[in-house]
Amino acid sequence: MSVSTAALDRSVCSPLPVLGRDVTVPLVTGGEVTYAALDYAASAPALQRVWDDVAAYAPYYGSVHRGAGYLSQLSTDLFENARKTVAEFLDCRADDQLIFTRSTTDSLNLLAAALPADCQVFVFETEHHASLLPWRAAKVTCLNAPRTPQQAVATLERALADRDPYGPALVCVTGASNVTGELWPVRELAAAAHAHGARIVLDAAQLAPHHPVSVQDLDVDWVAFSGHKLYAPFGSGVLAGRADWLLAAEPYLAGGGASRKVTRRADGGVDVEWHESAARHEAGSPNVIGAYSIASACKALTDAGFDTLVAREQYLIEKVREGLAEVPEVRILSLFGDDAPRVGVISFVVDGWNSSHFAAALSAEYGIGVRDGLFCAHPLVRTLLGSDPGTQGECGAPEAAPGEKSLNAIRVSFGAGTPDEHVVRFVTAVRELVTDGAKWNYRTEDGRCVPAV
Repeated sequence: MSVSTAALDRSVCSPLPVLGRDVTVPLVTGGEVTYAALDYAASAPALQRVWDDVAAYAPYYGSVHRGAGYLSQLSTDLFENARKTVAEFLDCRADDQLIFTRSTTDSLNLLAAALPADCQVFVFETEHHASLLPWRAAKVTCLNAPRTPQQAVATLERALADRDPYGPALVCVTGASNVTGELWPVRELAAAAHAHGARIVLDAAQLAPHHPVSVQDLDVDWVAFSGHKLYAPFGSGVLAGRADWLLAAEPYLAGGGASRKVTRRADGGVDVEWHESAARHEAGSPNVIGAYSIASACKALTDAGFDTLVAREQYLIEKVREGLAEVPEVRILSLFGDDAPRVGVISFVVDGWNSSHFAAALSAEYGIGVRDGLFCAHPLVRTLLGSDPGTQGECGAPEAAPGEKSLNAIRVSFGAGTPDEHVVRFVTAVRELVTDGAKWNYRTEDGRCVPAV
């Protein structure tokens, strides 16, 4: 079954308006085409509604929390109301704390800095590096990649039951894989963690833009995500969840805003009384526009209705997977199998092609932007490709020339702003490249495959 524009026109709803939807890019073969942004898993385009909200606020920009002027008070209200909006979006508990950060990576590093002494951390090798790497000061157990959701739960239960000593523990797990798009059994993993006296943090960077995330329903202790994957501009993120570990920890950054009272001692030192609120970990002038943009995106997605957004995305997922399945040379990467529920993130390899060469041809000859590499999830991609864990390979930097095999894959990702035509063009382009080959010559430059001039 082939994918046609007519078939996709029967999709369940229209895409949400996003910035850049009318941008044209040059083709190496001549002419221009509307850019097909199919790299949402890296950074989703900002929603037009979010950008309009930010533009409307910009003339009223002012200092936050300590200014007496009207614009300062307005900005403070905007910032704190954004906190409430995002907490409602996440269905946080009444006593949860929501901290604005720079990104998912920043959020998880903040939590890592707040771990109690002798805390043990359990992560699967399938995690994005933002979830895999921040825990270096703790005792970390890296669990093998499971091949079913049930195996994931069983693996975690065994590891938690066998831990020694039996002290504080934290489980970090993704909600949706940034490589395969597959949904993880978060609720079941949370139950297993709590049954063994551990806590759990959810990396919702790939889940929150595609599905509703309820802290209470999933029963997770913390959730982290980034604005730039949730259709908001760069530079903002969220960590939300239980306050006790956060309040017991030293501030993530020391400085103005985190301190409630500072006094000089007779010996020349300084005594500090830190805030016992989210401000404790929000030192410095906050990113008001970043926080406001996240809140705006939360409202936009809620108003659009996740049921509708999920239905449309699932339709597009099916069409992409059906289209790729028609090309025998294409192998889709998966942990849990074809029937696993997933979001709009699909990674694959093409027999006879260097992945960077293929991605470069999609861009240069068709105006399609995808991702190639190891997607900041090196252990997972190596496992999916069946390579030795020690095999060399870098994220987005192929070591093989065009046409040679590389330890990399290609990732196509999409979401609420993806037009039907972009999916049609992508599937058609894959088929043509595999059947007819590239129309242009390519070379490796600074670790990237680029058109030869």
